[in-house]
Amino acid sequence: MDKALSTQKYKALTKLATGDFKAFLYDCDGTLADNMGAHKNSYIRVAADDGIVIEGDIIDEFAGLPILKVVDEINKRYNTTFEPVEFAARKHKIFFNEYIEQTQPIDYVVNHLKNHAGKVKIGVVSGGSRSSVTKTLQVLGIYDLVEVLICAGETAHGKPYADPFLAAAEQLGVEPRHCLVFEDGEPGVQAAEAAGMQWVRIDKV
Repeated sequence: MDKALSTQKYKALTKLATGDFKAFLYDCDGTLADNMGAHKNSYIRVAADDGIVIEGDIIDEFAGLPILKVVDEINKRYNTTFEPVEFAARKHKIFFNEYIEQTQPIDYVVNHLKNHAGKVKIGVVSGGSRSSVTKTLQVLGIYDLVEVLICAGETAHGKPYADPFLAAAEQLGVEPRHCLVFEDGEPGVQAAEAAGMQWVRIDKV
């Protein structure tokens, strides 16, 4: 994305984020981190290792769901029998070892977080594993700005349920109605709405 377009999107995002908000909650993959292509490739490679060809569009369709849920959806769509925990472990290894260091920022969202750190409370709520999300935020240079991190498996239910966002709000000490969520996928939007929070789809800005 060129600098002029990024600046334009940053201004639009800032305008949408105006209100009586005390906390901003960001998704990670596809919202702060431009890494969805890498995630797709790691899913596809794990399946291919077992002789199964899957299309990357299913990863877009279920962006934001915890990995175990995505594997369930792959099994339904492709009539496969992948064991979700084992699949997720293999996917994590490929992504972490081969792709994560190449992660690029989605500049207008990362800059938005940087420019609001210290003015509102900052949380990241992700369907990814804590190790991957932590490393991603470190590569992006924003890990130290994040006050609360909620990742896959750390609440009773993941997105599209409200649990991860409510946990972040509770840990930050902010009422849900004073939280604004930044997302790039429908499951995250559904989770934000279920939590009683307003939201912005960064890919629609």
